[in-house]
Amino acid sequence: MRNIVVIGGSKGIGSAVLLQQLETNKVYNISRSAPDLSHPNLTHYGLDILQDDLPDIENIDALIYCPGSINLKPIARLSVDDFRNDFEINVIGAVKAIQKYLPALKNGNEPSIVLFSTVAVKLGMPFHASIATAKAGIEGLVKSLGAELASFVRINAIAPTITETSLAASILRNDRMKENMVERHPMKSYLKPDEVAGMVDFLISEKAKSISGQIFEMDYGLVTFKM
Repeated sequence: MRNIVVIGGSKGIGSAVLLQQLETNKVYNISRSAPDLSHPNLTHYGLDILQDDLPDIENIDALIYCPGSINLKPIARLSVDDFRNDFEINVIGAVKAIQKYLPALKNGNEPSIVLFSTVAVKLGMPFHASIATAKAGIEGLVKSLGAELASFVRINAIAPTITETSLAASILRNDRMKENMVERHPMKSYLKPDEVAGMVDFLISEKAKSISGQIFEMDYGLVTFKM
């Protein structure tokens, strides 16, 4: 049984990650709200990643940072605070968690870190200036730390397309919008949280022990194919 720390495991992709890991691993969840379940393998810490001190956890084999934001506005309507807030939750929170738990990770069993980017970093999508800028920071962090920690800890990121979570509810709020999103993707679908959780499970496993510093696009062909 491995020790997995999930930041933001109460909702969306984080919740799917937490559920997938609970049956076989000890999971420590850190989020403002508690997950809607109890389990003997689950320990929850209720706190704000940006405002509060993180708890001491001695033994860690994997760290998964899930918090994110979808702040879609034209550049003229984006304030400096919008950029600052998106950078704080997406990048600074991840840095804070990595700095806190890196000593424990270095002593872990095949230790690894998984962060989250977005397809908007590479694709170039209107109204995504703030979130794409923040997530580009995540990709730079993964590349840099992948090299710096190469002999100790693996680190990778997943760059998903739109995923059916509460965070994306305004974009997928009715059947017509969902159909339009399906048609926009060459492979005629978009992501469900369980699919992303499956990639996380692979990246923290021994099967991925040769992989670090990589960004994995889960895009249903949106970035990869021109149709």
